[in-house]
Amino acid sequence: MNLFKKKEKKECCCHQINQENIERAEELKKEAGIKILGSGCKKCEKLEESVKKAVAELDLNLTITHITDFGQISSYGVMSTPALVLNGEVVSFGKVLSVDEVKHILSVKMEG
Repeated sequence: MNLFKKKEKKECCCHQINQENIERAEELKKEAGIKILGSGCKKCEKLEESVKKAVAELDLNLTITHITDFGQISSYGVMSTPALVLNGEVVSFGKVLSVDEVKHILSVKMEG
């Protein structure tokens, strides 16, 4: 039993964060539409389903994008996913919204 063997060094995700990626993330934030921020887990997928149903029920013509890149997600200042972004503004994070909740958010934000 070897309790003190050396651990393998794993590469950190920080190598993905460079000036080019930061600038690209900032440009993507300016794009209109809906973005789901999250790793692609079941919660993120459920939020995406709710968003798609809400957009269809409200008959809106909005692009829906799912962002899984940590660098892009962090550019929004989101520390808890899944998150919902509408036209560059984080409108919800850390919660799986129901279809009705998404419809309410979209209705309020699209009017204002």
